Amino acid sequence: MTMGTAIAQQTSEDVRIDDPAIRRVLVHKRLRPYLQRDDILVIDELGLAHARVRVDVAVLNGVLHGYEIKSDRDNLDRLQNQLEIYQQALQKLTFVVAERHASKVVSLTPNWCGVLIAQRGPRGGLHLSPLRRSSRNPEVNLFLMAHLLWRDEVRSILAMNGIAESALRAPRAKLYELLVEEVSEAKLAELIKFAMMRRQAWRGHLQP
Repeated sequence: MTMGTAIAQQTSEDVRIDDPAIRRVLVHKRLRPYLQRDDILVIDELGLAHARVRVDVAVLNGVLHGYEIKSDRDNLDRLQNQLEIYQQALQKLTFVVAERHASKVVSLTPNWCGVLIAQRGPRGGLHLSPLRRSSRNPEVNLFLMAHLLWRDEVRSILAMNGIAESALRAPRAKLYELLVEEVSEAKLAELIKFAMMRRQAWRGHLQP
């Protein structure tokens, strides 16, 4: 390998955009207003469907909005498996991607999924440009969305809704079924947010 080739390869590595760089811009610039509000949660690495998959960042603001990062150092091998859960458990979803992934992510994901492209500006700064704006997910599955609640949280909610004590001893899956029979999608999103706010020292909460 010549010195020129080595320098070219190193330069190529230097301009690649990695996950931490995209995450910093997403959280501390684009989502910063949410971090400064007490009534909104921004959560890192939120597990869905009892941690079958994780979404990189989630915002709970009356709507459960997930942000999934695909950097230059990532491939899209897991995308279809992730999407299978995302499109059931999230009310909105935005992919935040390196430019090389943009067209493929657009083609592989439903039209309601947003796409932000992470690009370097002329001075080397990283910025996020909208390619497709997110909209509400028409396919959300309330049963799977309810899995974000812990068993005791579901029991407490059901008890407040007048469900008999005998029914509250049912397996967790049955409790989720009872819950989604009792509440609307909007109410479920609020219940999830408030339950997560009450969790003590929960690792997922991001700070400004």
